[in-house]
Amino acid sequence: MSDSKPLFSHNSHATQSCPKCDKPLIFRQGKAGPFLGCSGYPQCLFIQPLHPEHDFDLDKVIEGSECPECQSLLAVKHGRYGIFIGCSNYPTCHFTEQKEQKEESSTNIQCPKCHAGELIKKQNRFGKFFFACSTYPSCNYLLNSAPVAKTCEKCGWEVLIRKKLRGSQFLICPQKKCQHKHSSE
Repeated sequence: MSDSKPLFSHNSHATQSCPKCDKPLIFRQGKAGPFLGCSGYPQCLFIQPLHPEHDFDLDKVIEGSECPECQSLLAVKHGRYGIFIGCSNYPTCHFTEQKEQKEESSTNIQCPKCHAGELIKKQNRFGKFFFACSTYPSCNYLLNSAPVAKTCEKCGWEVLIRKKLRGSQFLICPQKKCQHKHSSE
């Protein structure tokens, strides 16, 4: 099959015309793959996915909802950080529903760096937990594992972290220079 033509090229004209300006649609390449775009770009911004079965519209209007800023309907939208709820009157109104505040809980363990605050369990935007000093930003101490109020036998650091290694629980010094393993009691 030496005489077969490629499925598409960047400058080949499609048989369809743009529904907005009636100019021909051409194949284009984007970061998400190939698509059909208007040859009148940048004056006309019409694009059409090549696979309409994969094109799903996530801007679903929530019936009975109301934007607190402009009283338009709210909609389920898709953005760079995932699905969120925003005003259907965008870009005139920029209201977005804020997620519930991430729960912070105290560990009652004094910060070993500044001795002024205590370590608080927090959650990042990806849902992972970490432990940070309550006096942030003046103290930026944080741990990615659960702290334990015990002193390291080797270096004297006032906090250890609980780790599970090869099926066994250990208390480990979080200091990079030490990292002494203590048996979990």
